[in-house]
Amino acid sequence: MGEVLVHHDRVRPEWIDYNGHLSEPYYVLVFGDATTALMDAVGLDPAYRESTGASLYTVEAHVRYLREVGPDAELAVATSVLAVGAKKVRLWHELHVGGELVATEELLCLHVAEGRASPFPEAVVERLGAHLAPLPDHAGRAIA
Repeated sequence: MGEVLVHHDRVRPEWIDYNGHLSEPYYVLVFGDATTALMDAVGLDPAYRESTGASLYTVEAHVRYLREVGPDAELAVATSVLAVGAKKVRLWHELHVGGELVATEELLCLHVAEGRASPFPEAVVERLGAHLAPLPDHAGRAIA
């Protein structure tokens, strides 16, 4: 199993909805920040984006909300890579609060340059490969 990256955050008061729990869009915001942390770790960082004009674009996402998250909760997102190809990468995020799994997000992302899918640099493919993990049970499932 490859290296799992962990991104930490904390629920802010403005993220709490009318039911007193973390509102849906903020799960995705935190997962997005975890994706950015992975991008930085593998060389798709701001300097890369500025020098090449290329970046990672999400083309599909599946979020599972498993437990409610309350105000001021400490968040930890474990990020791994499920698959990497020439132009695409499949990511898996697990959001934990106090060691308990509260949500997951599976992403399909494309490397895009000049408005088109473009091959990753070989060094980025290698770095992404260092984060490969086995396919979780719920990965790839459709809404039923």
